[in-house]
Amino acid sequence: MTIDGIVAFVPMRHSSERVPGKNYRDFNGRPLFHHVVSTLLDVPQIDTVVIDTDSPTIEEQCAQHFPTVRCIPRPERLLGGEVPMTDVLAYDASQFPASWYLQTHSTNPLLTAATVQRAIEALDASIDTHDSLFTVTRLQTRLYDQQGNPINHDPSELLRTQDLPPVYEENSNVYVFPDHLIAAGQRIGDRPMLFEVDPLEAVDIDEEHDFVIAELLHKMRSAQ
Repeated sequence: MTIDGIVAFVPMRHSSERVPGKNYRDFNGRPLFHHVVSTLLDVPQIDTVVIDTDSPTIEEQCAQHFPTVRCIPRPERLLGGEVPMTDVLAYDASQFPASWYLQTHSTNPLLTAATVQRAIEALDASIDTHDSLFTVTRLQTRLYDQQGNPINHDPSELLRTQDLPPVYEENSNVYVFPDHLIAAGQRIGDRPMLFEVDPLEAVDIDEEHDFVIAELLHKMRSAQ
């Protein structure tokens, strides 16, 4: 296997503008970030999980519950919400040299280890044609731009939505990229693989209603 020995990054700030304290807020009986960290620890291709944070709460919980996870302080110059994620990842990579990196977010609590493993294996199997991977959600619905112009369909030809050519939304679940890409300030290369994730697993928490929906889905899955 070409892609192994991966270092996985989970960047987390203490404060959140839209969902206060979301990273360590209770989510179906555990702090939110515990779910994705546990997922990453179950992926065999991942050697090291790194949490980059300015949060003493997250640092304390990491030391208590995840002793094998490396928790590093984020420099003050990288703390602002306007700082590009690629700058944060470049700093993290400078602290943990590796050939391959993976990045996800604490806000992807429904992501499974099986999906992460399948994504890595898919990229590894096509390494001659793809240089990176990011996860996507398939959309087959009628889309318009801000001026009301159709993007992916012809209004005069009302195809069934299931017959529309699919478009794909970058869902921020998983990124896999080599060291030379992040050194150049990128996490998506020129030949990326788009790896489709089930919409119910791909839920990402950006707003308060996302938190409520994701927790309900997680509870339903836990009860099965």
